[in-house]
Amino acid sequence: MSEATEELDKRRAESNARADEARARRDRLNAESRAVAEDRSRILDELHAKSAEAQDHRRQRDGLNAQVREEKRLREEWNHKLQELGDKVQELKRARGPRPGAVPVWRLRKDLKELEFRHMTTALTGEQEKRLIEEMKRIEAAIREQDEQLRQDPIVEQTMKEFQEARQEAEKHHAAVGQAAEEAQREHEAMVALYESVDEMRRQADEVQAKLIEVKGQADEAHRQHIAAIEEVRDIEKLLYAARGGRAPGAWAGEAETPREEDFLARLKKGEKVSTEDLLELQKSGRA
Repeated sequence: MSEATEELDKRRAESNARADEARARRDRLNAESRAVAEDRSRILDELHAKSAEAQDHRRQRDGLNAQVREEKRLREEWNHKLQELGDKVQELKRARGPRPGAVPVWRLRKDLKELEFRHMTTALTGEQEKRLIEEMKRIEAAIREQDEQLRQDPIVEQTMKEFQEARQEAEKHHAAVGQAAEEAQREHEAMVALYESVDEMRRQADEVQAKLIEVKGQADEAHRQHIAAIEEVRDIEKLLYAARGGRAPGAWAGEAETPREEDFLARLKKGEKVSTEDLLELQKSGRA
């Protein structure tokens, strides 16, 4: 029976080697899966942080867009009021009119614009330019004089004051529209850039998740191979125990047909399973 026990010793050593190899592979894969899981966790943490930041930019953008709409409404309201006050000022000026013999302001302004255009577009001698500038100054002084006379009327003065206030308010809200719109655009661009980054990180997280599943599957398979090899070792040790004269746990001593030793050894060498019952029967036959 020494040849049988030698064959069993050989098979036990091979099974132990397979068990050690599977365990080492399992441990290596488990370490790799932990590293991959940590990488996935890092990516997800960064992804969630960037997503939260993008949502904050979106809220800021939406708030600024609401501000733009409100400022536009106020600008339109003040522009309408400005137009009404401007019409009222012109109506008051026409109603009061200039003193007898004075040129109306509207005519003075028309003449002033014509002189300004001539000054910018016509080649003049030094003397001609001097006379033109003096005429422009005279007209400007006449306009100021008539405006001052009109302002002596309390109604005109109050209306013109309200007109200037309305203009300032309209300009203020117009500037606010531009500023809020620019800030909203910056928030929008920051949000889009972050969402693009989030999409890329989500793709990376999906790839890492697929890698994690693959590595964990390989680790589980290596663990199953390790367990199977350990069970093989235990089965072989039971056979060795029986072959060396002991009694394997659970072995029965009932009558059975004695297998031939040559057939038993052949089955061992082929790697086929043999039971402790086979060994016990071989011992009982007296050939062990």
